[in-house]
Amino acid sequence: MEISDLTVFLAVVRTGGVIRAAEVLHRAQSSVTSRIQALEEKLNVQLFLREGRRLQLSPAGKILVGYADRILALSNEAASAVQTDQPMGVLRLGAMESTAAVRLPGPLGRFHERYPDVALELYSGDPRDLVNQVLNCELDAALIADPVSDRRLETMAIYDEELVIVAEVKHGPITSPKDLPSKSILAFHPGCPHRKRLEDWFARGHVVPERVVEVGSYHLILGCVAVGMGVALVPYSVLDTYTERDRLCVHKLRGKFGRVKTRLVWRKEAPQAKILALSAVLLESHHEQSAALAQGQ
Repeated sequence: MEISDLTVFLAVVRTGGVIRAAEVLHRAQSSVTSRIQALEEKLNVQLFLREGRRLQLSPAGKILVGYADRILALSNEAASAVQTDQPMGVLRLGAMESTAAVRLPGPLGRFHERYPDVALELYSGDPRDLVNQVLNCELDAALIADPVSDRRLETMAIYDEELVIVAEVKHGPITSPKDLPSKSILAFHPGCPHRKRLEDWFARGHVVPERVVEVGSYHLILGCVAVGMGVALVPYSVLDTYTERDRLCVHKLRGKFGRVKTRLVWRKEAPQAKILALSAVLLESHHEQSAALAQGQ
């Protein structure tokens, strides 16, 4: 079933007959008739009840009208979305849990106000899964932590995150894994880049974690740290959302372990307008927030 078949079908429905539809479509009557007959053969149903020169929609034809309207509308929307520089349509964004919770509420509100013609959908998950969803066109873009190496992706650095070790408040100074009497760590699933970074930090200190407790949210991780279950590596920005921060002590890391970039990634051939609009809003909001923090110091 082709778009052109549905266009002819709807023209006959709207104009009330083949003759008028042929005039509107600038086609021969025989061409319109043959397209309707071919569509009926493809669907193996009768779309019109013929009473002399009059055509009435059959029950199957009435059902097809609704679908044809939606298909043609979606086809036109798709054509407009790839041909215009104005953001529109659906934008499916993926993000890591910490980014979604801490970084995105304000910028996404601003994006919604600025681009009301874009329907924004937000999903959180494992960075590896998010990348695969972008590559499979299930997501338009995603915010993930370094490293990003797939050549099919465009990337743009959005956030420069500071990562810190958190422990219960009475814990002593931490400069290496050897400073941890308990070698238990709290982290997300193995696909989490922050968990990998923490495990690499342990490996550099020639220490093997005794136990990894997998937890599903940062607030739960911080709660478990506060009661002495272990330590965790978290973005410093997450601590601003934790109401019992006074039950934690924070330890900064040196070198590459203490900083990570969060990047917006998307397929190179993806429609650019809505993705570039989103990146502009994210960067704008981040720069404003950074400037406000600098003034407050």
